[in-house]
Amino acid sequence: MQTLVAGLDLGSTGIKLLVLDDQGHEVVLSRTDTPWQEDPTGSIVLPEEALLAAVHEVLADAARQLAARHPDADPVEVLSVTGMGESGFLLGPDDRVLAPAFAWFDLSGQHAVDALPQDLRDEFAGRTGLPWGVQVSAAKIAHLRDLGTPVAAARWLSLPEFVVHALGGPVVAERSLAARTGLLQVEDGRVWPELLAHLGVGPQIVPELVDAGTPVGRTDPARVPAAFAGSRLSIAGHDHLVSSLTGSDGDTSQEARYHVSLGTAEVLLRVIDTPLTFDARTRLGAYLINCVPHVVPGRWVVVAGVKTGLLMRRTLALLGMGDEESRRSLDSAVLALAEEGGSAASTRGVSVAGARNDDGELSLRIGTDDVSPALLMRAVLEHGNDEIARLVEAMDAELPPATSALLTGGWTSWASVREARGRVLPRLEVSHRSQDTAYGAALSALSLRHAHH
Repeated sequence: MQTLVAGLDLGSTGIKLLVLDDQGHEVVLSRTDTPWQEDPTGSIVLPEEALLAAVHEVLADAARQLAARHPDADPVEVLSVTGMGESGFLLGPDDRVLAPAFAWFDLSGQHAVDALPQDLRDEFAGRTGLPWGVQVSAAKIAHLRDLGTPVAAARWLSLPEFVVHALGGPVVAERSLAARTGLLQVEDGRVWPELLAHLGVGPQIVPELVDAGTPVGRTDPARVPAAFAGSRLSIAGHDHLVSSLTGSDGDTSQEARYHVSLGTAEVLLRVIDTPLTFDARTRLGAYLINCVPHVVPGRWVVVAGVKTGLLMRRTLALLGMGDEESRRSLDSAVLALAEEGGSAASTRGVSVAGARNDDGELSLRIGTDDVSPALLMRAVLEHGNDEIARLVEAMDAELPPATSALLTGGWTSWASVREARGRVLPRLEVSHRSQDTAYGAALSALSLRHAHH
């Protein structure tokens, strides 16, 4: 009989489920779009029902594939869930969801950000390792409080933690995901009492903390297809950190390497042995760079992000390029611009803004009649290069400069993306996998399976 494990990736663009055999070989892959919705206020949200419907869609599709290709296989032994940070649900005392999840890139709640007392604002990056802003889960909790949501007795679950609970697991928080909330102090991993008092929540807001890959119950057979009935559950952790493990070749430190994950967000990640100092975290916070626990116990990460993938996705929507053929054609045209005249010539007359991690609104200024779809996309790529160069300079001021970089994520299939990032990142290598994050979660599941055999 064939033993199987699975990794579920709750991504910003798509939800992916990857099943591996016990040798780590890919067996089936299922995918669906992440069902974001726009609410009446213009916020980008994910209702509980829409998320769970999408999760069940990929589980059911994977089960059908397994039944067709591997009818003699045992049910999936372990299911490990990863996904985006910051986005999550508030659960009331009865475990019911109190409000839809906000997208991490949603900009609502600025009034709540502005209302943070100055003493807490001054300490925020140093204490939590995160820059303060609308992306932080704590800001969205304050925003929901201001909208009248009863937050006092609530608990917060990130999307991966919530899905594990919805499939039959307990209410627990994984450390790397909980670190994205802004509710924990980076030095000791405990809640920050003064911040909780400002938010009007109790210490139960952060459930029991577990390490990434810890077994946390089993799937309820009534909630999943038969192929996943009774699977052991675990939370693999924050998606970008999970993705970084797939290129480590057994070395979980990789301190001299940038792990670059380019999906909706573009994230540069450095692994370190100890957290940076309070002052260093404060300095990096000014550049919207954070320092938080890794999914590997006893290690930390310095993470810088820009919203390049979001801007590129919106550029494709603006150009009406929704099919694969038109995107491949655009990629070739963008690459040809670089080969003809380099970055300066390729962005003539077009300027772009919006990639900063506290932005995400695509802004174009076009001062030429000689504009084309390729020129627009090239300008977006060059804007991303500029932002990454700025972040690399800030990180190099606190850490020995990295000597190599590994590029992962959905946009790596674009030759123009690989060419552009190769000009700002050292010794760039590109992952050969199409789903590094789901693969990383599946590896986490495989590790749990081996630990129990």
